[in-house]
Amino acid sequence: MNIDALQDRVRESRNIVFFGGAGVSTESGIPDFRSPDGLYHMHYAYPPETIISHSFFLAHPEEFYRFYREKMLCLDAAPNITHKKLAELETAGKLKAIVTQNIDGLHQKAGSRAVYELHGSVHRNYCMECGAFYDGAFIKESRGIPRCSCGGMIKPDVVLYEECLDDAVVRGAIAAIGQADLLIVGGTSLNVYPAAGMLQYFQGKTLVLINKSPTPFDAKADLLYQTSLGSVFGALETGEEI
Repeated sequence: MNIDALQDRVRESRNIVFFGGAGVSTESGIPDFRSPDGLYHMHYAYPPETIISHSFFLAHPEEFYRFYREKMLCLDAAPNITHKKLAELETAGKLKAIVTQNIDGLHQKAGSRAVYELHGSVHRNYCMECGAFYDGAFIKESRGIPRCSCGGMIKPDVVLYEECLDDAVVRGAIAAIGQADLLIVGGTSLNVYPAAGMLQYFQGKTLVLINKSPTPFDAKADLLYQTSLGSVFGALETGEEI
């Protein structure tokens, strides 16, 4: 693996944006969706794709929360080397934004501030009746269907299937990608839309793709690394010396 080419691009760039998916957090012990060991290959009474849909949440909230607590609410996970190096790039003034499909909040835990969470966050939960806020720990420690003090059902602020992305988050992510001179895409199959479609707004100099398996955008990449994110970012200098 030739990391020097990426290191040079990072050194030259003044506006880096990172676009990431589930593969960013697998090295923190959080399962992805589509790999052989991912959530979509696990056996439940209902397919996971069905369980994390809006209609299923409303019709079977207790079954939804059983799956959600067991497989998606990973509050004890710690940032890995990729999260940490991205935070260092932001501190160094190189990285201007992270656009993530993840809901785990690990980028913020690592110290990143400019994060666009396309699919929401497990750390934000709201009563469907009065709008009261509850953190992830409240959901983790609750039993059955979590209820607000007003009696209303609480819903995670995550984008389920059949739901739309937040307009303000989408606008911010598109603007950041459109202004970047270097776009690093990592840990995502780029098969999930509308998120993957945001790459079309990149007009900068260098597109870097880092993913263990091929993606539909590989042919468009200026630099392509078919390996783990940790191996790439672990070898990358990201401090103020760059």
